[in-house]
Parts: sequence; structure tokens; C-alpha cells
Amino acid sequence: MESNRQRKVAQIIQEDFAELFRKQASESKQSILVSVSDVKVTADLGIAKIYLSIFPQEFRSAVMKEIEENKPQYRNFIGQKMAKQVRIIPQLNFYLDTALDDVEKLERELRGEGDNPVL
Repeated sequence: MESNRQRKVAQIIQEDFAELFRKQASESKQSILVSVSDVKVTADLGIAKIYLSIFPQEFRSAVMKEIEENKPQYRNFIGQKMAKQVRIIPQLNFYLDTALDDVEKLERELRGEGDNPVL
């Protein structure tokens, strides 16, 4: 069960990264949408798991690779934002959120458009 403190820290991280990725997308020449779908923080506030949705799909691996390479800069960014609110800046782990893809695939299967035959 998540504590109030965990929820607050997760919300701060989610809002700050959403704003950062929005700014990066507006400055980029490519039209890539990176949204922060969820943030989970461990009980000791030492690790933040950040789930990202990236559209269009063909850019996912490149964007995730770039995010992984820039992890120290992102931790520095979040450290500056949260410096007065927490003692320890959490380690950042980024994950690709494929929940929407799974729902879309399931809906296609139910319509009979996938590998599942319509009876």
C-alpha cells in the first residue's frame, strides 16, 4: 500500500517530467508524443519507476535509448525541482508502458481482425 508521501512524490515527478517531455516535443523537429502514464515510488523514496507512452510506435526504441542515455541529466533536473521537498533524490528507472497497445490488440482480436477467427 502506498503512503501519502509516496503518492505526493510520484505526483511531483509525473508532473515535472510531463512538462519536460512536452517542452522537448515542442522544440523537436519530429512529431513525437511522450507522455508519463504512471510513476511508482518505493517506500524509502529511493527509486522512482516512470512509465512512458511513446507515439508513434516506430520511434519507441530510439526515444527510450535516448532517455536511458540522458538519465543523469533527468535526475539532475528532478533534483533541482524537488530539492526542498525530499532528502534523497530517487534513482530513475524508465519503462515503456504498452497498456494502450494491449487494449488495441485485444479489441482487434475481438472484432476478428487478428489471428483469432470469428466463430
